[in-house]
Amino acid sequence: MRFKALFLFLFVTVSLFSQKVVKLGIIGLDTSHSPAFIKLLNEENADELYQGFKIVAAYPYGSKTIKSSYDRIPDYIEEAKKYGVKITSSIAELLKEVDCVFLETNDGNLHLEQALEVFKAGKPCFIDKPVAANLADAIAIFKLAEKYNIPMFSSSSLRYSPVNQELRAGKYGEVFGADCFSPDQYEQSHTDFTWYGIHGVEILYTIMGTGCTQVTRTTTKNYTVTTGIWADGRIGTFRGIRDGQYYYGGLAYCKGKVVQAGDYVGYKVLLDEILKFFKTKELPIKPEETIEIFTFIEASHQSKLLNGAPVSMEAVYEKGLMDAERVLRSIGE
Repeated sequence: MRFKALFLFLFVTVSLFSQKVVKLGIIGLDTSHSPAFIKLLNEENADELYQGFKIVAAYPYGSKTIKSSYDRIPDYIEEAKKYGVKITSSIAELLKEVDCVFLETNDGNLHLEQALEVFKAGKPCFIDKPVAANLADAIAIFKLAEKYNIPMFSSSSLRYSPVNQELRAGKYGEVFGADCFSPDQYEQSHTDFTWYGIHGVEILYTIMGTGCTQVTRTTTKNYTVTTGIWADGRIGTFRGIRDGQYYYGGLAYCKGKVVQAGDYVGYKVLLDEILKFFKTKELPIKPEETIEIFTFIEASHQSKLLNGAPVSMEAVYEKGLMDAERVLRSIGE
């Protein structure tokens, strides 16, 4: 099976370099990200950088249980058709039409099943946020990508806000700490923060990098702040906004100055990174960082259940790893 997957990946890679246009497919027309990517890539006057790519097919499902997601599907199907996208009746049909895949399904609970089908077909894949609905599934997905030798990454668009990338690159000197925030609508089928607060957590990790060892969460009726302590003593926080003005950003405390973190600047910055990835197969984010983001989210959730007690990141990860192994066994992997 591993040899077959490697052969399929090599075949796809050779094909990408030998053809004029890289054919892309979307799984999930239940998120605003899908029509945004379709318009950016397929419109008549698309950016010159996008000329070698085209979204040719889409499988619309997609959440069948989250109303705010599945209500969008009919309109997004019609929008996709306007840009020449073929609507397929299955993921298997889509995979026959495309070279690379955007897994856009809004419901993270479906990502493991859908991603496995993509990996077995040997297709490089971007999985939009959240990579999964919980830590165990997130670990399992990365393990499957490794097993089938498939390049895959996941990210929020907030990571690629230009200011956040400048902070990441050290433009303002060493980062001593950061306080970040984002909207945090709650979805009961996902671990707390996974559904939407992940945007702000991704800002925090873009700025701070990995290395968080302990998480404590303070929660009142409508407000929540999670504090992480990094191994080198730095402190980073995430505030989830559920009431008041929705906004994305934060403050980074750097050696050179205090810098306001980047806000949402649209989907183009993320799309540029995805297309670069599809072309080079080089991962822009290490799997370990995305897994740590989900460990942070799970640790925050556990701290909430423990009335704000500190929670060890290592302990949460080890449990997530054991749960992931059980998940993989349950699907015969």
